[in-house]
Amino acid sequence: MITDREFVREKLPGRAEDTNKYRVGTLMCVCGSYKMAGAAVLAARSALRMGAGLVRCVVPEDIYPIVSSAVPEAVFEILTQNESGSIDKSCVSRVIRLANKSDAVLLGCGLGLHPDMQSLVLSLFYHAEVPLIVDADGINCISKHINVLKDRIFPTILTPHEGEMSRLSGLDAEYIRNHREEVAVEFSRENSAVVVLKGKDTVIARADRVPVHNPTGNPGMAVAGSGDVLAGMIASLVAQGADCGDAAAVGAFLHGLAGDIAAQELTEYSMLPSDIIERIPRAIKECI
Repeated sequence: MITDREFVREKLPGRAEDTNKYRVGTLMCVCGSYKMAGAAVLAARSALRMGAGLVRCVVPEDIYPIVSSAVPEAVFEILTQNESGSIDKSCVSRVIRLANKSDAVLLGCGLGLHPDMQSLVLSLFYHAEVPLIVDADGINCISKHINVLKDRIFPTILTPHEGEMSRLSGLDAEYIRNHREEVAVEFSRENSAVVVLKGKDTVIARADRVPVHNPTGNPGMAVAGSGDVLAGMIASLVAQGADCGDAAAVGAFLHGLAGDIAAQELTEYSMLPSDIIERIPRAIKECI
């Protein structure tokens, strides 16, 4: 199956006239660290542009001024940090409490690989009773603890590129490149997770459905930060109540379409991830 505008129009969450911010999705973003504050900014901004009613950024204290000034529409939970500038492990129980007051949790963008982060990520897998959308360092943290996927009873979406898929599956990256659909589908079935295998012809695999291929996007999106934007868009849709497989497919299509619009205006050489975010509204408008 190939995603198209009609699919997006059908699957985008609707909005009642008497709705409020709590009824259109509370998303918690556990993203960012001292060296990667930008990842938290991009993820939160894209989630807001995609329509989440409330985005709560859980960040270590040193990057709060950076992220809050770049995303004034978000709310913040400011946590103690460890010596590497990541969230300290003493905050795990607090993060879990906040997760279970949310409609979905985005986990991993710019989080870092300090051992405290592995403890945080694994704890959320075991104790967060809401959908998890896991990207980047969140994926890397579970790659040596793959059984957490099978043990988890709540929905999980993974958004790996081929290198991260290699770490998750143990398969060679070149093999994955040549067998993208097969690898994504098999991993999804074995681990009860929605898999968004990023790259040219992004594949969205879910155990109980035929795989979905995304036709949008261009080489100008091969820039650090584009994945953070995609993760934020998918997580926003999940928080708004979209089915996880549908959210992944819709998010990937709109992400690529916004990137195509940016490339037309700015060229593939000069576009940035933040340019993709600013074109999400036009991408949505082209589909509804």
